[in-house]
Amino acid sequence: MADGPYRYQQPGAGPYFYHSHPSNQHHQRHLAQSGSPTNSSRTPYANETPSPSRSPVSQASHNPYGMFGQTHQQNQHLMMNGGSGHQRYMQAAMANKFQQHNSQQQHGQPQQHHHQPQQQQSHVGTHQTLGHQHTFSSGTMSNVTPHFTPSHLHSGTPGNNQSTLSEAVSEHWQQQLHLANEARAAASTPHHHCRKEGVSRVSKGPVEGSPEHSPRPGDEEERNRATTTGEIRRQDWDAMDLSGQGLRALSPSLFCHYMFLGKLFIDNNRLTSLHPSLGQLRSLTHLDASNNQLMEVPEEIGMLVNLTSLLLFHNKITSLPNEIGYLFKLEMLGIEGNPLDEDLMEEIIRRGSRALVTQLRENTPAGPPPNERDWHVLDDAEAAETLSVLTYNILCERYATPKLYGYTPSDILAWDYRKNLILNEIREHNADIVCLQEVDQEGYHEYFRRELAYQDYRGVFSPKTRAKTMADREAKFVDGCATFFKSSKYICLDKHVIDFANMAINRPDMKGEHDTFNRVMPRDQIAVVTFFENRATGSRLIVVNVHIHWDPAYKDVKLVQVAILMEQVSKLADRWAKHPACTEKTAFQYADMDGDDGVSTTRGLQEVLAPSQEYSNGTQIPLLVCGDFNSSAGSGVYDLMAQGSVSGRHEDLGNYSYGNFTRDGMAHPFTLRSAYSGTDELSITNYTPDFSDVIDYIWYSSNGLQIRGVLGNVDMDYLSKVPGFPNHHFPSDHLPLRAEFSVKSRKEIKAVEAKFGPPKERRG
Repeated sequence: MADGPYRYQQPGAGPYFYHSHPSNQHHQRHLAQSGSPTNSSRTPYANETPSPSRSPVSQASHNPYGMFGQTHQQNQHLMMNGGSGHQRYMQAAMANKFQQHNSQQQHGQPQQHHHQPQQQQSHVGTHQTLGHQHTFSSGTMSNVTPHFTPSHLHSGTPGNNQSTLSEAVSEHWQQQLHLANEARAAASTPHHHCRKEGVSRVSKGPVEGSPEHSPRPGDEEERNRATTTGEIRRQDWDAMDLSGQGLRALSPSLFCHYMFLGKLFIDNNRLTSLHPSLGQLRSLTHLDASNNQLMEVPEEIGMLVNLTSLLLFHNKITSLPNEIGYLFKLEMLGIEGNPLDEDLMEEIIRRGSRALVTQLRENTPAGPPPNERDWHVLDDAEAAETLSVLTYNILCERYATPKLYGYTPSDILAWDYRKNLILNEIREHNADIVCLQEVDQEGYHEYFRRELAYQDYRGVFSPKTRAKTMADREAKFVDGCATFFKSSKYICLDKHVIDFANMAINRPDMKGEHDTFNRVMPRDQIAVVTFFENRATGSRLIVVNVHIHWDPAYKDVKLVQVAILMEQVSKLADRWAKHPACTEKTAFQYADMDGDDGVSTTRGLQEVLAPSQEYSNGTQIPLLVCGDFNSSAGSGVYDLMAQGSVSGRHEDLGNYSYGNFTRDGMAHPFTLRSAYSGTDELSITNYTPDFSDVIDYIWYSSNGLQIRGVLGNVDMDYLSKVPGFPNHHFPSDHLPLRAEFSVKSRKEIKAVEAKFGPPKERRG
């Protein structure tokens, strides 16, 4: 079957590419929106209606992609020019692997099987340039497709190239030839598409490419592939027809100001090139640049990953960029009429557009790496104690599927490739604290825990709660959160796992709410909370590693999860403020290779270690909250973290009911700030074709920590040429975030009472 969406069937056989009004007098595809016939000489007919004069053009429009018509019988005798029918066996012609024939053999001497045509001389051998259509003095067969011989394949390649084809022409190629015919037939009509099909029409709903139309992975994937968020501007049209205008160039502003376009028709002009800013039209599903003078296709075409149809008929294109391999949704790549490379032409003729796209994608070279991300210094004052933290959603193996990441070559998407890049990134940053999300149990125990031990890391890990209900062979693929720390610098005093669903259904005020059971309980996200002490200074630190639910349709659940998180962290902090002093710091020993005699000795750390610091309440303990919050600035989650409280009537809660959270509001006692809140250097943390925004954060308590520096943004020029992550250089669809802090001395730390608003909104 053809691998494209264009199934030009006979009337009544199914849908067409464009919408049109039904008519009893004209073929459906030849009517404008108003229902009036277009300026066409084609007349409608039914196959069962006898006609002395049916042109091949009319026949091709009904069933152009089939080798024979739906009612064609190979032994059927047809009438030609009033004489007995002449049978043409197209299957036999294609079984000869495009054997060479001269023009006279192709047109003037058809094969004879049953009857010799009585009026063969009346056959006028006028061969039209496009689509090998013929002009006969009278009727011809109604359901026969054109000849497929080398001179009829208007690819611009030498005739002997076709001799390498070892299989019959695919149905997809027949379909492509038909579309090429239509493109050439429309060359003399300006705004052909608008006139013919009513493309420029008022939309009845959201435009394609908007969040309402963006595909969302099923709940079974549990992947944080958010769709576009933020305010959606109304757009009543999404197609632009610039065909047949004699244009020699297109202004880049076309691509900058009309990024909402779903269809763009620039065919039948005199364009010699396409501006690279074309890559900004990331909502495009249909692009027609046929019948121009294009010499090449820009690499930025790979940014248009939503394309299902890319028509480049009758240009001067000799090769295709590998970036076309990113177009994993592409169903029709129209390249007939171009002097294309022999291997590429053979692939698409034999196997179709999808096969060619796959071939280009799998052979895509790595390309030049992006510039290193800058390190932005925010405070260079001397500090007695510093610490660095890295947070990173690494995209676990189970979620990295071709369905979600079809633009990534299979070998690059493979876990064996990505895990090495992830490990190298962690090693290069060499942070004191590393918070990883989407680490599955097998990956933690069999890879990261073992490999990071060589860099002095020890880890704390917990999978999502579903792992408790699974057999070991299945539970090992469940992901969770892993926190690693430099064991030579920190001692892990305590750890705790927060199970949001379990906490929600056991709260007295929430366990009777239907929304709690229907919306919060089925989501099994968790958070890992660890309590550390610095071996050298005795200062203590709370680190939270969390992964919040991904689905934009569950903003209320995200907010409830974060409210439960901060409520539990507050209780843990108050408990840990009373944690006894650590007296067994010598339990860890290390090798000293710096002795004068060069002999390795092992010594304890007791002689250089300070006593444990004391804290009067939990808010005085320095706090880091890291992770993938799947929420951008302006959301209820962000407001709760940054402001310390949100109303129970927040718009993210909708009309759902969650006990005291919706009755009294949500709050926490910490003074938290985002590590990047004082800079404009980070524009994205998650980058995919359908979504790019900041949803990962490093929050810190400003009364106990001072920000010193952060890792900057990815090279924007690089981002303009890749549609999304992961790829050769970025092993996850998320970026790692790194920040460095100085720990404020005990004299600087002050107890802070957060502002909760009216007393009735305050929650413990």
